[in-house]
Amino acid sequence: MDLYGSGERLEVIAEEDTEPETETETEPEPEPESAQEKLHSADQGADRYGMWDKSSIDLDLPTREPYVLVAEKTGEPPGPGGGEMMAAVGGGKGLPGNKETGSPPLSKFQRFSVETNESLSFEPYIPSDEEGDEVFEEEEEEPGTGVRGGSAGDTAAREAVEGLARGDDDDDVDGFCTECKTPVLSSLGLHNNHRVVQIPTAAEEVKNDLCDTMRKLEEQIAQMENFAGHLEEIFITVEENFGRQEQNLEQHYNDVIQTLTQRYDERASGLQDDKKVRLEALYAQLVHCGKTLDASKELIEAAQEVHREEDKLAFLEAVIPTMDRIEDFTKEELDLKLSPSIEFENCAVDLSDVKQMMESINIVPAPSAPVINPQVGNSAGSTTVRVCWSLFSDDTVEYYELHYRPVLENSTLEGTQPPKESNVKVKETYRTVTDLLPNAQYEFWVTATNTTGISPASEKAVYMTVPSSPIIKPRECTSCPTAALIRWESGNSNPVDSYTVELNEASDDTTTVTESIVAVPTCECLVQLQPGRHYCISVRAVNIGGPSERSSPVTIHTTGTCFHLLEDTAHPCLSISEDGFTMLYEDDDRPISDMIFSDNTFARCVGVLGELIPVRGTHYWEVEVGESTEFRIGVAYRDTQRNGILGGNNTSWCMRHTVTPSRHKYEFLHNGWSPDIRITTHPCRIGVCLDYDMGKLSFFNATLPQHLHTFDCHFLHYVHPCFSLDHPGALTVHNGIEAPDCVRFV
Repeated sequence: MDLYGSGERLEVIAEEDTEPETETETEPEPEPESAQEKLHSADQGADRYGMWDKSSIDLDLPTREPYVLVAEKTGEPPGPGGGEMMAAVGGGKGLPGNKETGSPPLSKFQRFSVETNESLSFEPYIPSDEEGDEVFEEEEEEPGTGVRGGSAGDTAAREAVEGLARGDDDDDVDGFCTECKTPVLSSLGLHNNHRVVQIPTAAEEVKNDLCDTMRKLEEQIAQMENFAGHLEEIFITVEENFGRQEQNLEQHYNDVIQTLTQRYDERASGLQDDKKVRLEALYAQLVHCGKTLDASKELIEAAQEVHREEDKLAFLEAVIPTMDRIEDFTKEELDLKLSPSIEFENCAVDLSDVKQMMESINIVPAPSAPVINPQVGNSAGSTTVRVCWSLFSDDTVEYYELHYRPVLENSTLEGTQPPKESNVKVKETYRTVTDLLPNAQYEFWVTATNTTGISPASEKAVYMTVPSSPIIKPRECTSCPTAALIRWESGNSNPVDSYTVELNEASDDTTTVTESIVAVPTCECLVQLQPGRHYCISVRAVNIGGPSERSSPVTIHTTGTCFHLLEDTAHPCLSISEDGFTMLYEDDDRPISDMIFSDNTFARCVGVLGELIPVRGTHYWEVEVGESTEFRIGVAYRDTQRNGILGGNNTSWCMRHTVTPSRHKYEFLHNGWSPDIRITTHPCRIGVCLDYDMGKLSFFNATLPQHLHTFDCHFLHYVHPCFSLDHPGALTVHNGIEAPDCVRFV
């Protein structure tokens, strides 16, 4: 259904502006639709009064907010010529086909924002001159769509949109909308209000988001794995604890039953013995009574027999003895009392120990194994360490016993005696152990004890005391106006985690900490400083236990470049003074075979290197020589040939002085070549200026002062000062001094 064929006039306006505009009576001719008008005609099945569901077409809209269409009855009959869509502002003026104005077609509509209550007007489509009058020709409707053909540009736009909807022409997609999360054609302008970036940028951002999401997921997985491991440990501990409780309960009941059985056997045996004694006594009394009865019966029978005697004389003769016997029998006292007592004693069985055993069953079992905590930072001193532990369950503990011993590197070798074990009883779940060795490793484990028994031992944990103080090597420290290279020895047998360099600026007899450089991995550190200052620099060694005490400080003056001569590079014929600034070449008649050389010592020339100067900028030092001293002074790379001559290769630059019968000869050598330079005044104090930034090496007569020569070097690496004596003699290096003004103008 074509909106142009309706008898209604559609206006696209902001929601707050609901009053219709007046319409002119001009009836324009049919005309091509603009791209925006096609958006209206595409939604034929939508309600003319209400919200437009933009999901009914395959088209990316510039916003997710709804559009409001307001329709107004015009009373014109439906048909191709009635009720053309008109702009909300201006009535019919400027519509396509308006012969009075001849203006290009206008297609304005406003976007209503629910949140901001603001509106946005889209600019009209203005055809180019090449399209000409072709734009205003009426196109036939496409079959089944109800949309007119429009111009070639509109057709291309529509095809591009349809191609995006189908996923075609991926090569033409040149943008990505970060709000809609979809590739777009920026030329269509459908996402003007969104953030549209280039495809590579969008891909990189999405990759970064994906990496962040994966990293978060990996962190969550790691946390869950740790938590699962923790739960597994608790599960095992609880299972072991209840297993021990079952064993303890069974043992207690077995002990109680065994004790009761023993008491029963003892009591039953006692009852049997008592029964036997009493029955035997009663049986003896019964036998005695029987005998007495038998004797009484005999007397009675004898008396009855005498009584029946009729002869009086015989009766009298027989009765007298019988009566005597009866009288004697009656005189005997009869024992009618039972010898054993018939009353049985109710003897109470002593079951106090059984009662105690029964009560012990109701108390808590032996504790489970404690969990010793790993060492935390700053928990140790040079000879002390603080150890902490905990319990997984609410076990009742009377006291803990902490065991520890040092960890020796060679303790696993055969025949090695294990280190001595120490222990201490503790009421709390922590203990500060003293009297330990500095920078030493100790393994600790702990057991818990209560009235029931002793728990299993915990896992062993290794703790460390803090290291000993490092030892700064002043002879190997170098400095310049803007920096200093500090070197030190660890002073510990065991390795440390890192070092901390502390700078104390000394001024007006006061010392204040100005800077600390932490996490230095090696035994040297290049420290940036301010020129013209005095610094006291100290070093601490750090391990998991904490930092050591400060080392003995070294004083650095940033008034000039300071270095020492490296004795390990010196030729065997050279002697270096104790302060490290003077070299002496004496007559030495030793054959070369008796001299000891190494890969780092000079072999062909009697030379020596100074400390490396590893700081950019300008450096200056002076060399004091005798009038007849034949020398070479300059700079060289670290890997300059030790069996070569200074200045004779491409890794060294130097000034050479030789004495001839006619004059003093001076050469400025590099790679064996020197310019022709004559110096009339013999310099006894030579200034050397090294400028890394400008790539120059300059020599001066420091006494006058006078510039002698400058090399344009363009150094590829940091260099060492170098010195050599061609004949016996001596020279002295003066450093740590400010460069004279003449150096600044070269």
